[in-house]
Amino acid sequence: MTEGNFVDYVKIYVSSGKGGKGSSHLHREKFIEKGGPDGGDGGRGGHVYLKGNKNLWTLFHLKFVKHIRAGHGGDGGSSRSTGHDGEDKYVEVPLGTVVRDQETGEVLFEITEHDEVKIVAEGGKGGLGNWHFRSATNQTPRYAQPGMPVKEVDIILELKVLADVGLVGFPNAGKSTLLSVLTSAKPKIADYPFTTLKPNLGIVAYRDFQSFVMADIPGIIEGAAEGKGLGHYFLRHIERNSILLFLVPADAADIKKEYEILLDELRRYNPEMLDKDRILVVSKCDMLDEELKAELEKQMKKEFKGTQYHFISSVAQQGLQELKDMLWKMLNEQ
Repeated sequence: MTEGNFVDYVKIYVSSGKGGKGSSHLHREKFIEKGGPDGGDGGRGGHVYLKGNKNLWTLFHLKFVKHIRAGHGGDGGSSRSTGHDGEDKYVEVPLGTVVRDQETGEVLFEITEHDEVKIVAEGGKGGLGNWHFRSATNQTPRYAQPGMPVKEVDIILELKVLADVGLVGFPNAGKSTLLSVLTSAKPKIADYPFTTLKPNLGIVAYRDFQSFVMADIPGIIEGAAEGKGLGHYFLRHIERNSILLFLVPADAADIKKEYEILLDELRRYNPEMLDKDRILVVSKCDMLDEELKAELEKQMKKEFKGTQYHFISSVAQQGLQELKDMLWKMLNEQ
């Protein structure tokens, strides 16, 4: 999935179909002078549905779709024939899509399972034909109901990436490098901040043909919850991750301070995110000799009591299998 193809926010105008009008037809047949009312009902207007598709990772296919309209119901006919139902529209979306009303901002529903179907706009009901209005005192009603009008709504589709493990860290912490080493994903990697502009997903292969999904979220900076930097656009993607993997490089000026800044940004954005399982990973440990590493471990034991932490080097392939074992164990304990 390339950065240009990743779209996680679209606005769409949705319109259901209107119901067909009922018929006010009076039966006419040779040798039958007063056949009476035989007008049929109008058909139902088409519905607009959203359907979950586990094979989609982005809303890119809806980026240039501004209007979605269902078909109108057909009018009723003679001999009590019912008009045809309007064509329903099914719009496939990736799992993790949140649907909001554009005007009120209210969350209408979420799509989180494959083949899950939710209705966005219900088609108008067809009108009743004059057959339904006959009575002993009104044997030839010459009126019928009109169909119900269309339902229109402007919606916002917002994707929150569904991944088992989300990588959280400052720019240049080594998140993309770790993802590229553990999975077959090929994120853009460079030695300058904000290389990653969009979330990247990868499948981590584990023992016995098992796997889990890992997401590389663009770097967070201090003040991201208030809209600074790029990371604030993608904080919502972290909401859906089961485990948060905090990545801090070994050459950071103060590992504890960086970790606490990241935690604080998540807390200010959504305090519930701090209830998730998390693990602190110190990356780029190939830059440390044995003496420095021992000193760092001693410091970590002192400063991170009660917090799981691990040392890795993506480039030197150090500590990666142990990290996968830790993550797998955490995922299966939930």
